[in-house]
Amino acid sequence: MSILAEEQIERFFNVLNQSSEIIQKSKDQSYLDSLIEVLDTVQSGDVQALNLAKADTTAVSEIYATFNRDDYDSEVLRKAIQMAVLKAIKVDKIQANYQITPDTIANVVGYLIAGIFNEHHQLSLLDPAMGTGNLLTAVANQLSDSIGVKLSVSGIENDDAMFELAASSFELQHIHAELFHEDTIQNVLAPMVDVALSDLPVGYYPIDANTKGYNTRSTTGHSYVHHLMIEFAMNHVNKGGFGFFLVPSQIFKTSEAKQLLKWMQGHVYLQGLLNLPTELFSNKASQKAIMILQNTGGGAKQAKQIMLGEFPSFKDQTAFQKFLTEIDDWQRNDLLQ
Repeated sequence: MSILAEEQIERFFNVLNQSSEIIQKSKDQSYLDSLIEVLDTVQSGDVQALNLAKADTTAVSEIYATFNRDDYDSEVLRKAIQMAVLKAIKVDKIQANYQITPDTIANVVGYLIAGIFNEHHQLSLLDPAMGTGNLLTAVANQLSDSIGVKLSVSGIENDDAMFELAASSFELQHIHAELFHEDTIQNVLAPMVDVALSDLPVGYYPIDANTKGYNTRSTTGHSYVHHLMIEFAMNHVNKGGFGFFLVPSQIFKTSEAKQLLKWMQGHVYLQGLLNLPTELFSNKASQKAIMILQNTGGGAKQAKQIMLGEFPSFKDQTAFQKFLTEIDDWQRNDLLQ
C-alpha cells in the first residue's frame, strides 16, 4: 500500500475517532454507539442530527469539515472504518462475535474467487452473516480492482449494531448492496447468487422451531448455526455456483458432522478445505479453514482432486506465494476442467 493511502487511512480514522470520542463523552454512551452515529452523519455533514451541546456541535462540525468523500477511494475508507471498529471492540470490551475478519484472510478469499471467476463480466455475492460488512466489502473491492467485474452484492445480519455499521460502511464506500436486517435462519427472501461467502458464527442456534426444514438440523437438542448457515447459503447459490466459508478446521470431526455430510451428498461438491495458519489463532481448537463448496448442476462436477492443505505463515512470503501458485494450478487443472 502506498504512503499516500496509509496517510489517508490515518486521516479518516482520526475523523471517526475524534468525533466518536466527543460524542461518547457528551452522551455518556459506548464508543460503538458513538461510532455508529458518526458513520451515519459524517458523509452528510449533518451535525445537528447528533443533538449535542453547542460546544460539542462546533467541535464535531470542525472535524467533519476536514472530510471530503471524493478524496478517498473505497478501500481506504474500509480500512479506516475497520480500525475504528477494532478500537470500539477494545474500548467497550465487546464480545467475540464482533471480531473482524483480518484483511489477510479476506484477501485470500478474494483471490480464490477471482481465480475461478476471472473471465466473468458480472458476479453476484451473498454473505448470510455479514457482521460489520468488512469481509464482504473487502472482497467486493478486491474483485472490482483485480478482475474489473460488475458486482451485485447482498448481505444479511441480525444484530442491530453490526447491521448499522455495515449499512453505513457500504454507503460510505459507494458500494450498492441489498442488505437484510433479519435472522438468516428464519429463511430470509435473499436473492440467488453466483457466490456465497462468510466468516460464519460458530456455536449453537438457540431457537429450535426455526430450524425445521433444514437438513443440517440436529436430531436432538440445538443445531450448529454454522451448519444451518452453510445450507441456507448454498440454497441461495445458482447451479454450479460456489460457497467460500470460514469454518472450524475440525468441522468434520464433531458429533454433528454426520448431518452435515448427509446433506452435502447430492447437494454440493466439497472442492477444497484449506486450513489457515495456526499463528492466527489462540489455540489449535479455534483454528479455522476456508471451505470451498460448489453446487451441483450447471455443468459442475467433483474436482479430480480436492484441494486440501494448510496455508504457510503469511509472514513467509516465499512459501505463501508458492502455495498460491499451487492453488492456481489446482483451479486450472482440476477444478475448472
